[in-house]
Amino acid sequence: MRFPTFIAALVLALPASASADELAPFHATYEAWYGDRHVGEATMRLERREGPNWQIDLEIRANRGLIGLARLNMLQSTLFDVHHDGNFFRPLTQRTVRKALLFGRSADGIYDWHSYTAQWSGDVSERRSQPVPLEDGDMSALLINLAVIRDAEPGASLRYRYVDNGRAREHEYQVAGEPEIVKVAGMSYSALRVSRIEDDDDEMIVWVASGVPTPIRIVQRDDDDTIDLRLVEYQGAE
Repeated sequence: MRFPTFIAALVLALPASASADELAPFHATYEAWYGDRHVGEATMRLERREGPNWQIDLEIRANRGLIGLARLNMLQSTLFDVHHDGNFFRPLTQRTVRKALLFGRSADGIYDWHSYTAQWSGDVSERRSQPVPLEDGDMSALLINLAVIRDAEPGASLRYRYVDNGRAREHEYQVAGEPEIVKVAGMSYSALRVSRIEDDDDEMIVWVASGVPTPIRIVQRDDDDTIDLRLVEYQGAE
């Protein structure tokens, strides 16, 4: 069973009409589900850093005793800045830490915009440790999803170039034609569905509600596995 890919592709959600200039720090808490089992919690944070920089972090923690799902314990972080009037969330560094009972793995990426290359080190394969050529507009998984929410309009098709974890690929998203009612943690939201489906049947679905600064629900289906994050609460943070 492959490690869930949605962990590297969670969406930071803004209202569909928002721009990068409206980025604001926040802290969100989720329930994490594996199929029909509640297996842990997750947090997502957006914070300001020195100068023009921002940082987005995602952490997932499996409940104690779920030995078979220990691989779900992970932390991912991307440091970035904003270019071209808010149309370009430019990654600067990226770090992923995966935790387990007997071992851990970590990988660090650096996006060098002087040489236009990105490169990863740590627990990565030799092939994934090779420099990856960059193009203007390239983003990490988390930042692509920022752009998805910024650009989403009912019925739209969106394309972005993903450069993360030692590889580059095109991502395509389809936005639903109209909102639907989504129920999480006893609350009902009118939310817009945004879907990405890869050739290998790796599917991610995100629901975004206008005025809520974080996803309402995120579902990743990978072969026979289903990982599901459901929003519990969110708050602004300075």
